[in-house]
Amino acid sequence: MDFWISVLQFLDLSMEKPEPYGAFHLVSFAFYILMAVLLCATHKKGDMRRVHRVVQITAVVTLILEIYKQINYGFRVVDGSIVFDYAWYAFPWQFCSTPMYVGLLAAVTRRGAFHRSMCAYLATFSVFAGVCVMFYPITVFISTIGINIQTMFCHGSMITVGVYLLYSGYVKLEHKTILRALPVFLSAVGIAMVLNELANVTGLLETDEFNMFFISPYCEPSLPVYSLIQPLLPYPVCLLIYVGCFTLAAYLILLAAMGISRLGRKKPQRNAV
Repeated sequence: MDFWISVLQFLDLSMEKPEPYGAFHLVSFAFYILMAVLLCATHKKGDMRRVHRVVQITAVVTLILEIYKQINYGFRVVDGSIVFDYAWYAFPWQFCSTPMYVGLLAAVTRRGAFHRSMCAYLATFSVFAGVCVMFYPITVFISTIGINIQTMFCHGSMITVGVYLLYSGYVKLEHKTILRALPVFLSAVGIAMVLNELANVTGLLETDEFNMFFISPYCEPSLPVYSLIQPLLPYPVCLLIYVGCFTLAAYLILLAAMGISRLGRKKPQRNAV
Protein backbone atom coordinates (compact mmCIF):
# COMPACT_ATOMS: atom_id res chain seq x y z
CA MET A 1 0.00 0.00 0.00
CA ASP A 2 2.81 2.43 0.89
CA PHE A 3 4.35 1.83 -2.54
CA TRP A 4 1.15 2.77 -4.39
CA ILE A 5 0.64 5.80 -2.17
CA SER A 6 4.16 6.94 -3.08
CA VAL A 7 3.40 6.39 -6.77
CA LEU A 8 0.21 8.46 -6.60
CA GLN A 9 1.98 11.22 -4.71
CA PHE A 10 4.73 11.26 -7.35
CA LEU A 11 2.16 11.46 -10.13
CA ASP A 12 0.56 14.39 -8.35
CA LEU A 13 3.70 16.50 -7.86
CA SER A 14 2.78 20.15 -7.93
CA MET A 15 4.12 23.30 -9.51
CA GLU A 16 3.03 26.89 -9.66
CA LYS A 17 0.08 27.04 -12.04
CA PRO A 18 1.39 28.22 -15.41
CA GLU A 19 -0.02 31.39 -16.88
CA PRO A 20 -1.10 31.72 -20.50
CA TYR A 21 1.88 33.06 -22.45
CA GLY A 22 4.10 32.51 -19.45
CA ALA A 23 7.43 30.70 -19.68
CA PHE A 24 5.99 27.15 -19.47
CA HIS A 25 3.39 27.84 -22.15
CA LEU A 26 5.74 29.61 -24.56
CA VAL A 27 8.54 27.05 -24.21
CA SER A 28 6.06 24.22 -24.80
CA PHE A 29 4.54 25.98 -27.80
CA ALA A 30 7.97 26.65 -29.30
CA PHE A 31 9.01 23.04 -28.75
CA TYR A 32 6.12 21.57 -30.74
CA ILE A 33 6.50 24.13 -33.52
CA LEU A 34 10.20 23.24 -33.66
CA MET A 35 9.32 19.54 -33.82
CA ALA A 36 7.03 20.23 -36.78
CA VAL A 37 9.79 22.18 -38.53
CA LEU A 38 12.36 19.44 -37.90
CA LEU A 39 10.05 16.68 -39.13
CA CYS A 40 9.30 18.61 -42.30
CA ALA A 41 12.91 19.68 -42.87
CA THR A 42 14.24 16.11 -42.54
CA HIS A 43 11.45 14.47 -44.52
CA LYS A 44 12.54 12.49 -47.53
CA LYS A 45 10.17 12.64 -50.45
CA GLY A 46 8.15 9.45 -50.78
CA ASP A 47 9.06 8.13 -47.31
CA MET A 48 5.47 7.61 -46.20
CA ARG A 49 6.48 4.80 -43.84
CA ARG A 50 8.15 7.40 -41.63
CA VAL A 51 4.99 9.53 -41.56
CA HIS A 52 2.95 6.52 -40.50
CA ARG A 53 5.50 5.77 -37.77
CA VAL A 54 5.26 9.33 -36.43
CA VAL A 55 1.47 8.98 -36.20
CA GLN A 56 1.89 5.63 -34.41
CA ILE A 57 4.38 6.91 -31.84
CA THR A 58 2.39 10.07 -31.14
CA ALA A 59 -0.84 8.10 -30.67
CA VAL A 60 0.78 5.66 -28.24
CA VAL A 61 2.42 8.41 -26.16
CA THR A 62 -0.86 10.35 -26.09
CA LEU A 63 -2.67 7.22 -24.86
CA ILE A 64 -0.10 6.60 -22.10
CA LEU A 65 -0.38 10.21 -20.93
CA GLU A 66 -4.18 10.01 -21.00
CA ILE A 67 -4.10 6.90 -18.82
CA TYR A 68 -1.86 8.79 -16.40
CA LYS A 69 -4.34 11.69 -16.40
CA GLN A 70 -7.27 9.40 -15.63
CA ILE A 71 -5.35 7.78 -12.77
CA ASN A 72 -4.37 11.18 -11.41
CA TYR A 73 -7.93 12.50 -11.58
CA GLY A 74 -9.54 9.32 -10.25
CA PHE A 75 -7.35 8.31 -7.30
CA ARG A 76 -6.47 10.41 -4.26
CA VAL A 77 -4.58 9.82 -1.06
CA VAL A 78 -6.72 10.71 1.98
CA ASP A 79 -5.45 10.16 5.54
CA GLY A 80 -2.96 7.55 4.39
CA SER A 81 -5.50 5.62 2.30
CA ILE A 82 -6.17 5.48 -1.43
CA VAL A 83 -9.61 6.75 -2.39
CA PHE A 84 -11.20 6.38 -5.81
CA ASP A 85 -13.59 9.15 -6.83
CA TYR A 86 -13.84 9.41 -10.59
CA ALA A 87 -13.88 12.92 -12.02
CA TRP A 88 -16.56 12.60 -14.68
CA TYR A 89 -15.80 16.04 -16.08
CA ALA A 90 -12.44 14.60 -17.19
CA PHE A 91 -13.99 11.73 -19.14
CA PRO A 92 -11.83 11.45 -22.26
CA TRP A 93 -14.29 12.32 -24.99
CA GLN A 94 -13.85 16.00 -25.67
CA PHE A 95 -13.05 17.49 -29.06
CA CYS A 96 -9.37 17.61 -28.11
CA SER A 97 -9.49 13.97 -26.98
CA THR A 98 -10.60 12.62 -30.34
CA PRO A 99 -7.18 12.85 -32.07
CA MET A 100 -5.96 10.19 -29.62
CA TYR A 101 -8.59 7.68 -30.79
CA VAL A 102 -8.34 8.72 -34.43
CA GLY A 103 -4.55 8.55 -34.28
CA LEU A 104 -4.69 5.04 -32.81
CA LEU A 105 -7.08 3.92 -35.55
CA ALA A 106 -4.87 5.49 -38.21
CA ALA A 107 -1.82 3.84 -36.62
CA VAL A 108 -3.23 0.30 -36.81
CA THR A 109 -4.62 0.65 -40.33
CA ARG A 110 -2.93 1.35 -43.62
CA ARG A 111 -4.27 2.53 -46.94
CA GLY A 112 -7.91 2.55 -47.93
CA ALA A 113 -10.70 5.09 -47.45
CA PHE A 114 -10.96 4.56 -43.69
CA HIS A 115 -7.27 5.29 -43.10
CA ARG A 116 -7.37 8.34 -45.37
CA SER A 117 -10.36 9.73 -43.47
CA MET A 118 -8.59 9.29 -40.14
CA CYS A 119 -5.48 11.07 -41.39
CA ALA A 120 -7.53 13.82 -43.05
CA TYR A 121 -9.14 14.48 -39.67
CA LEU A 122 -5.73 14.67 -37.99
CA ALA A 123 -4.58 17.19 -40.59
CA THR A 124 -7.63 19.49 -40.37
CA PHE A 125 -9.97 19.27 -37.38
CA SER A 126 -7.20 18.10 -35.08
CA VAL A 127 -4.90 20.97 -36.09
CA PHE A 128 -7.72 23.43 -35.44
CA ALA A 129 -8.24 21.99 -31.95
CA GLY A 130 -4.53 22.18 -31.20
CA VAL A 131 -4.22 25.74 -32.47
CA CYS A 132 -7.20 26.89 -30.38
CA VAL A 133 -5.74 25.59 -27.13
CA MET A 134 -2.11 26.47 -27.80
CA PHE A 135 -3.08 30.06 -28.62
CA TYR A 136 -5.73 30.31 -25.89
CA PRO A 137 -4.85 27.92 -23.04
CA ILE A 138 -7.02 29.74 -20.55
CA THR A 139 -8.55 26.62 -18.92
CA VAL A 140 -6.01 23.83 -19.45
CA PHE A 141 -3.36 24.63 -16.85
CA ILE A 142 -3.50 23.44 -13.26
CA SER A 143 -0.93 23.11 -10.48
CA THR A 144 0.04 19.48 -11.26
CA ILE A 145 3.28 19.07 -13.23
CA GLY A 146 2.32 15.89 -15.06
CA ILE A 147 -1.09 17.17 -16.15
CA ASN A 148 0.45 20.33 -17.58
CA ILE A 149 2.98 18.25 -19.51
CA GLN A 150 0.18 15.97 -20.69
CA THR A 151 -2.03 18.80 -21.93
CA MET A 152 0.83 20.49 -23.78
CA PHE A 153 1.83 17.23 -25.47
CA CYS A 154 -1.77 16.44 -26.34
CA HIS A 155 -2.49 19.80 -27.96
CA GLY A 156 1.00 20.61 -29.23
CA SER A 157 1.35 17.27 -30.99
CA MET A 158 -1.94 17.89 -32.81
CA ILE A 159 -0.24 20.77 -34.61
CA THR A 160 3.04 18.90 -35.11
CA VAL A 161 1.47 15.77 -36.59
CA GLY A 162 -1.11 17.65 -38.65
CA VAL A 163 1.48 19.95 -40.23
CA TYR A 164 3.71 16.97 -41.02
CA LEU A 165 0.84 15.04 -42.61
CA LEU A 166 0.09 17.98 -44.88
CA TYR A 167 3.71 18.87 -45.69
CA SER A 168 4.71 15.30 -46.53
CA GLY A 169 1.79 14.83 -48.89
CA TYR A 170 0.50 11.92 -46.81
CA VAL A 171 -2.73 13.90 -46.65
CA LYS A 172 -3.46 15.44 -50.02
CA LEU A 173 -3.71 19.20 -50.34
CA GLU A 174 -7.03 19.22 -52.14
CA HIS A 175 -10.54 20.39 -51.32
CA LYS A 176 -11.84 16.81 -51.05
CA THR A 177 -9.71 16.28 -47.95
CA ILE A 178 -12.20 18.15 -45.77
CA LEU A 179 -14.98 15.89 -47.08
CA ARG A 180 -12.93 12.85 -46.05
CA ALA A 181 -12.46 14.29 -42.57
CA LEU A 182 -16.05 15.43 -42.01
CA PRO A 183 -17.60 11.98 -41.38
CA VAL A 184 -15.04 11.39 -38.62
CA PHE A 185 -15.98 14.68 -36.95
CA LEU A 186 -19.70 14.00 -37.30
CA SER A 187 -19.23 10.56 -35.76
CA ALA A 188 -17.33 12.07 -32.83
CA VAL A 189 -20.06 14.66 -32.28
CA GLY A 190 -22.70 11.92 -32.46
CA ILE A 191 -20.93 9.87 -29.78
CA ALA A 192 -20.66 12.99 -27.59
CA MET A 193 -24.42 13.55 -27.94
CA VAL A 194 -25.16 9.94 -26.93
CA LEU A 195 -22.86 10.21 -23.90
CA ASN A 196 -24.48 13.47 -22.84
CA GLU A 197 -27.92 11.90 -23.13
CA LEU A 198 -26.84 8.88 -21.09
CA ALA A 199 -25.46 11.19 -18.39
CA ASN A 200 -28.86 12.83 -18.18
CA VAL A 201 -31.07 9.73 -18.14
CA THR A 202 -28.87 7.91 -15.61
CA GLY A 203 -28.95 10.83 -13.18
CA LEU A 204 -25.20 11.40 -13.36
CA LEU A 205 -25.72 15.12 -13.84
CA GLU A 206 -27.38 15.34 -10.44
CA THR A 207 -24.06 14.72 -8.71
CA ASP A 208 -21.31 15.26 -11.29
CA GLU A 209 -20.30 17.50 -14.14
CA PHE A 210 -20.43 15.81 -17.54
CA ASN A 211 -20.54 17.79 -20.76
CA MET A 212 -18.83 16.12 -23.70
CA PHE A 213 -17.81 18.52 -26.50
CA PHE A 214 -19.46 21.16 -24.28
CA ILE A 215 -22.68 20.80 -26.27
CA SER A 216 -24.96 19.11 -23.73
CA PRO A 217 -28.41 20.77 -23.65
CA TYR A 218 -28.63 19.83 -19.97
CA CYS A 219 -25.58 21.79 -18.81
CA GLU A 220 -24.71 25.44 -18.52
CA PRO A 221 -22.94 26.34 -21.78
CA SER A 222 -19.30 27.33 -21.35
CA LEU A 223 -17.81 27.13 -24.85
CA PRO A 224 -16.84 30.59 -26.16
CA VAL A 225 -19.40 31.99 -28.66
CA TYR A 226 -21.49 28.78 -28.49
CA SER A 227 -22.45 29.72 -24.93
CA LEU A 228 -24.03 32.90 -26.30
CA ILE A 229 -26.27 31.20 -28.86
CA GLN A 230 -27.30 28.05 -26.96
CA PRO A 231 -29.78 29.88 -24.68
CA LEU A 232 -31.29 31.75 -27.64
CA LEU A 233 -31.82 29.11 -30.33
CA PRO A 234 -33.35 25.63 -30.53
CA TYR A 235 -30.83 22.91 -29.76
CA PRO A 236 -30.80 21.38 -33.30
CA VAL A 237 -30.01 24.81 -34.74
CA CYS A 238 -27.19 25.25 -32.22
CA LEU A 239 -25.74 21.91 -33.26
CA LEU A 240 -25.86 22.86 -36.94
CA ILE A 241 -24.05 26.11 -36.17
CA TYR A 242 -21.50 24.23 -34.04
CA VAL A 243 -20.78 21.66 -36.74
CA GLY A 244 -20.74 24.29 -39.48
CA CYS A 245 -18.33 26.62 -37.65
CA PHE A 246 -15.92 23.84 -36.67
CA THR A 247 -15.98 22.45 -40.20
CA LEU A 248 -15.32 25.89 -41.66
CA ALA A 249 -12.40 26.40 -39.27
CA ALA A 250 -10.92 23.02 -40.21
CA TYR A 251 -11.40 23.84 -43.90
CA LEU A 252 -9.57 27.15 -43.41
CA ILE A 253 -6.63 25.18 -41.98
CA LEU A 254 -6.60 23.12 -45.17
CA LEU A 255 -6.91 26.21 -47.40
CA ALA A 256 -4.01 27.86 -45.57
CA ALA A 257 -1.85 24.78 -46.15
CA MET A 258 -2.84 24.73 -49.82
CA GLY A 259 -1.97 28.43 -50.16
CA ILE A 260 1.43 28.01 -48.49
CA SER A 261 2.17 25.05 -50.73
CA ARG A 262 1.40 27.09 -53.87
CA LEU A 263 3.65 29.91 -52.69
CA GLY A 264 6.45 27.43 -52.04
CA ARG A 265 6.20 26.03 -55.57
CA LYS A 266 6.51 29.43 -57.23
CA LYS A 267 9.98 30.09 -58.53
CA PRO A 268 11.34 33.62 -58.22
CA GLN A 269 11.38 35.35 -61.57
CA ARG A 270 14.67 36.67 -62.92
CA ASN A 271 14.89 40.33 -63.70
CA ALA A 272 14.75 41.05 -67.39
CA VAL A 273 18.07 42.13 -68.92
